[in-house]
Amino acid sequence: MAEGPTYRVKFRRRREGKTDYYRRRRLLVSRRPRLVVRKTNTNTIVQVVNAEMVGDKTLASAVSKELRNHGWSYATANLPAAYLTGLLAGRRARERGVESAVLDIGLNPPVKGSRVYAALKGAIDAGLQVPHNPEVLPDEERVTGKHIAAGYEHFREDPGTGHMFTRLEGEKADIRSVPKQFQTVKKRLLEIPSGELKVQKKHVAAKAGAPPAKKAVGKVKKVKVVERAPRAQPTKPKPKKLVAKGKGKKGKGTKSKG
Repeated sequence: MAEGPTYRVKFRRRREGKTDYYRRRRLLVSRRPRLVVRKTNTNTIVQVVNAEMVGDKTLASAVSKELRNHGWSYATANLPAAYLTGLLAGRRARERGVESAVLDIGLNPPVKGSRVYAALKGAIDAGLQVPHNPEVLPDEERVTGKHIAAGYEHFREDPGTGHMFTRLEGEKADIRSVPKQFQTVKKRLLEIPSGELKVQKKHVAAKAGAPPAKKAVGKVKKVKVVERAPRAQPTKPKPKKLVAKGKGKKGKGTKSKG
């Protein structure tokens, strides 16, 4: 590690490789809210964030897990799910009065047609104005998931090359209906009333017809109240009488002058 009087320690998030402060500064100069898109192995996260002096403030957000509540039954880390997540976040941002934003992809590489730009396309279709180059957006066929259905047909005809849909087949999911379900979920998201666009706490939808789970009620333990004795108050000492010097009583064994 470099040492010396002129060495300056970098910010913690820069040392951890989480934030590029040069890129962040260029985004903050625009003085617009940021459309923050982050992706994980299983989800896509889209947020509309406004920078303030005390810290960043999230105005609207959406996670691809929430698509389960609107009828999406496939993976939440693909292009269709990223688009729908961006669409939901864009609608919530518009409800909060946000009209324009700038794209913040963080440390993700700017790959043409990736999940990041699929989420951007969804936010733009929701009504957000985000500066972009139309060439980086994915094709309509990939956004709707037609490439997933085509891949399933390819591996189904030639299983010797490998199979990527074993888990979904075990769940008896019709992968060829991804484009159809995409259109259904998109329509539902666009038809959500303005007052119901808030983030739901539970991302997993409850089963239809299932009774609500009852809360376990345990026995209430009786607490014995112990009466404590009153606290003793300290007595104040009596003030001593002040005696003038030389005028007090003569002690025993003192000799008088004479």
